[in-house]
This record gives sequence, structure tokens and C-alpha cells, in this order.
Amino acid sequence: MQAFFAMYGMPILYAVITAAAGAAATWIGKAYNKWVNSREKRAVAKTVVMATEQIYKDLHGEEKYNKALQALAEMLAQKGIPVTELEARMLIEAAVGEFNRVFDETVEPLPDVSDVLE
Repeated sequence: MQAFFAMYGMPILYAVITAAAGAAATWIGKAYNKWVNSREKRAVAKTVVMATEQIYKDLHGEEKYNKALQALAEMLAQKGIPVTELEARMLIEAAVGEFNRVFDETVEPLPDVSDVLE
């Protein structure tokens, strides 16, 4: 038994270490791609919402929403990033919510009519 470990112990150890390093590298790569894709999805969704607001000023509600969904799906497909319909809807809603929050913070409310008439 001791002769077996003396002869094959180091090659077996090297094989185990190599396999563990390969598995760790694969896991890290997948986690990194998921993180990058998630960031990219949010960035594209923000761009799509801002562009949709500018390009389709004459559209409202569901029509504008559908244009944003279509643009988001196309842009992410071009980048090779998979997205489900539910995820696309959530990304658009989150970007619209952020857009509205920023818009509300930067626009001063109009003065009250009674203040102007006095």
C-alpha cells in the first residue's frame, strides 16, 4: 500500500488539484457572466426607456410599453444575452420607475394658482 502511494500519490494529488481548479474556474466564470449580464440588462433597459420616451412621444400606455419591450429584447439578443419575457417586463418597469423618480426630483412643482393671483 505504501509503495502504491509512493508511486502514484503525487500524480493523483495533481489530478485532484487540477480538477478542483477547473471546477472553481468554471464556477467563477459563470458567476461573473451572470453578474455582467445582469448589469448589462439593467443598463440596456434604462437606455431603452429613455430612448422610447424620446422617439415615441406620440404613443402612450401599452403601445409605448410594447415598443420598449421589443427594443429591449432585440438589443439584448444582439449582445447574445438571454432574457425571458417576465424578466424583460420587470427590467422595463424598474427602469420606468427610476426614470419617473429622477424626473420627479429634478422638476420643480408649479406654483399654486392662488399664490400667483394674490
